Formats: sequence, structure tokens, C-alpha cells
Amino acid sequence: MLPFALAIAVVFGAVQAGASVSLPPKSAEEIVAMIARTEVRALSGTVEQDAGLGLPELPASGQGAVPGAASALEFLTGSHTARVYVDGPLKARLQILDQMAERDVVINGGDAWFYNSQDNSATHLTVPAPEMPAQNIPTPEMPTQEIPTPEAMAGRFLAAIDAGTEVTVAEASSVAGQSVYSLLLNPRSTETLVDSVSIDVDSETGLPLRVEVRAKGQAEPAYSLAYTQLDLSRPDPALFAFTPPQGATVTEKVVPAKPDRPTPDGPPAPEAQATPGHGSPGDDSRSHGVTVTGHGWDSVIALPAGSAPAEFTSNPQLSQALQPVDGGRALTTSLLSVLILDDGRVYAGMVPLERLQSAAAAR
Repeated sequence: MLPFALAIAVVFGAVQAGASVSLPPKSAEEIVAMIARTEVRALSGTVEQDAGLGLPELPASGQGAVPGAASALEFLTGSHTARVYVDGPLKARLQILDQMAERDVVINGGDAWFYNSQDNSATHLTVPAPEMPAQNIPTPEMPTQEIPTPEAMAGRFLAAIDAGTEVTVAEASSVAGQSVYSLLLNPRSTETLVDSVSIDVDSETGLPLRVEVRAKGQAEPAYSLAYTQLDLSRPDPALFAFTPPQGATVTEKVVPAKPDRPTPDGPPAPEAQATPGHGSPGDDSRSHGVTVTGHGWDSVIALPAGSAPAEFTSNPQLSQALQPVDGGRALTTSLLSVLILDDGRVYAGMVPLERLQSAAAAR
């Protein structure tokens, strides 16, 4: 099972964008620095996501079907609207507004609740407190930065900038009533499916408000995530306290403690990082069974046998979208390719299927 952070990390809009606006000119480096210096730690907003990857709609179903848990792949299809509330690094709430139901992710310190009103089911996830002196207790690993918001998505793309990325400034505009600078990332690679990524940044706070990803050969964005409403005041604390409704089916789960937590005797042993955008071509980085080969936009992520999300086998629409290939099945979209081998291994990347097959053949 993939760790909670990585599960939510899988989750990646129609937007209220106005005409171009006049702002003092800034370089790409200055805009990136604005994002790094942003002091926004609390907010409430409406986020809209639109995915035109060519995947079939994947409706939420089953007990505890929520983003980042049972149906992460659902948020790579169609359009979704959500309310987002954040207060500091350890409190967040995400309300997915479905047509006939509502789903909630509520994170409060070391506790997380996932609730689906459609079947009145909830999953309670807890992170155990480490056994060490109080002054050395690290922050519980319940990452609100992984809640699907434009700033979380922008952070991942910015972290992957390397020599293979051209970074420029596009025309300023407005998003959610805010004037924004537009940062444009263009891969220099000829292998990736990505044509460009635009990140619109609030001119006053440095907060990313919209991210659009365009695929090669397509005029419209293949994926977009943006605020349509935004309030930078602190949300009501009651929003982060969750009690399951009467009659709800509740499943309790505990996140296993990481074996390499810091101890009073010294720092943990170094751990390989599986982060695209670092290293050189041909790099083979490993972390928790996940292997990353290549670098930057050409990276290929490999998961060990048994790591394929349940949707690949349990969802009829998605199963029909899988095409048979030598040694397994494949899912190809305008931005993402996934290869599921008969032996259970999984390869994925923002690259053509042929690159995944080459990476699998090399092992």
C-alpha cells in the first residue's frame, strides 16, 4: 500500500480569469522568489479542476471513497468543484461537491477523516505519537500541503525545474479577482508529452492561484486547477473538528511509524529520494519500493508488484480503457502513460508508452 502522502500526492479548472492586467514587470526569477517567500498560511476558497486527458469518468463508489484514498484516479477525469480550508501546516479540510453527495477530507494534527455522504461511510486515519522525549517529538506526518490545491501542484512543478526547463514570463491577467503574474515552464525535452505548464501567481501574496498543463498537439489545457473564490482570513476552527454522522460506518486505520525516525542518539540514516528533476539521465533512485529512472520531464516511476491502484481492476470503465500490450496492459492519455505488467509491476510517466516499455525491458 502506498503511504498516505504519496496516495494523496497522486491527486492532481475551469477558472474565473479576467482580461490582461497591468503590473510592474518582474523576471521569472523574481516570480519564483515571490512564491518561495509567500506568507499565506490560512485560507478558504473554492477550487475548480478540469481534466481533459481522455479518460472515462470514474464516479466515486464504495465505502470511504474519497480523494487520496479509495479513488485518487477519479480526480484525473472530468470536472470537480471543491471547498478548501487551510489553517497552518496541520489543519486542512477539503469538501468535494458531487452532484448527489458530498465527500470530505479533514486533517487535524495526527488525525485524518475521510467521509462519503453517499453511503454514509468514514475512514479514520491516525498517526501514532513517536516514543521519545517531548522536546524531540517531530511534527506528525499528516501533510496538508498535499491537499489538491494550485499551490501544492505548483510546488511540485517548481521543484522539478532543471536545465531541461525553459522558464519565462507570460502576460499578466487575473484569477479569482486577483491580479496575477504568469510563469511559463517549457520542457526542452522531445520525449515528454507535456508542451507547457503555466503557473499564475497572486501579485500581492505570491500564492499560486492557477496551474494549467498543456499537452503537445492540443490547443486547450489538458489539465487545470484553480481558485475561483479566495479568502485569506483564518477559517473557523470548528471546520477541522469532525464527528461521523449518526449511523455512519467507520473504519479505523493507523499509519505505521517510519523506521527511520530521528532518535536522541543521532540523525536517521540517509534515504534515497525518488524525486523527478534531480540527478542525471539514467539515474535510478529508490524510496519505499518506488523507483525513478531518468530525470525531469522524462522521468519514469516504477512501482513494485501489487502496487497498482484498485481502480485498474475494479472499475469497469477504466478496465475497458486499458489496452492490451506485450506483457500486460496500458493506459495512455494526452499527458500520462501507465503500463501494468502481468507480473504486477507498474510503470508511469508523462512520456509516451514506448518509453515505459523500454524502462520495463531494461529490468
